[in-house]
Amino acid sequence: MAFSPNGQSLASASSDHTIRVWDTTTGEHKLTLSGHTDYLTSIAFHPDGSTLASASMDMTIRLWDASTGAQKWLFTKHTDVVNSVAFSPDGSTLASASEDKTILFWNPITGGYKRTLTGYSSGVSCVVFGPDGNTLASASENDTIRFRDAVTGVHRGTITANIFSASEISIIAISPDGRTIACASRTDEAIGLWNVTTGSHKRTLTGHTGWVNGIAFSPDGYTLASCSYDGTILLWDVSTE
Repeated sequence: MAFSPNGQSLASASSDHTIRVWDTTTGEHKLTLSGHTDYLTSIAFHPDGSTLASASMDMTIRLWDASTGAQKWLFTKHTDVVNSVAFSPDGSTLASASEDKTILFWNPITGGYKRTLTGYSSGVSCVVFGPDGNTLASASENDTIRFRDAVTGVHRGTITANIFSASEISIIAISPDGRTIACASRTDEAIGLWNVTTGSHKRTLTGHTGWVNGIAFSPDGYTLASCSYDGTILLWDVSTE
C-alpha cells in the first residue's frame, strides 16, 4: 500500500493483478488500475502526487495518472520479476529493482530509460532513496545492503546484515534524517537497525512470532512500525541510539 503525498488517497496493490485507489476520508473506492498480468509487488506515488508507479511479477513497470487511472508509461526493460520501485525525493527519477540482478533508472516525466546499475550477485529485492536524494540503498538476497551515489551510481558502502536465519533481506526503510536504515526478511521474525554513515549494527528488534513483511518509519523518525505474518503490528521506539 502507499499513501498519496497529501494523504487524501490510499493505493493498494494485489495478487489479483490490480491496483485500487481509495478516498482516505470517506473510504470510498475511487479507481481500479488494470493492465498488469501477474501479481503486483510494489507501488509508489510520485512526490507531487500526480503519478503512481507499480511493479509486478510480469517483469514490467507501469506509471499511472493518479487522478484518472489512465496508464501513462510502460517500462519493459527488466528480464525478470520487478520487486520494488521508488521515486527520488525531487521526483526526477524512478528506480526499479529486479530479480535480474539490476537496478534501472527511468525518467517518469518523459518515460525514458536513464541507466542501469549492475554488480549484484543475486536478485535485488528492495530499493529506496535517502531523504536528501543523493543516496540509493538496495537490499539483495545475499544478506547485503548496498549504498550507491544516486547520480553517478558509484558504490559507497556495504552492510552485511547477518542477523537473519535466512540469507534474504527483502525490506528496507531509511529514517527521515537519513541516519538509520532498518531491514527485515520475509523469512525471519527479527528487524535490524544499522547506522548509515558507519555501517555499524545498532540493535536487533525482536518480538514478532512470525515473518516480518513490512516496516515503515514515522515522519518524525522516532517510531518504527512493523507488520508480520503473526497477525500483529508492533511499534518500536527508535528515538535513541
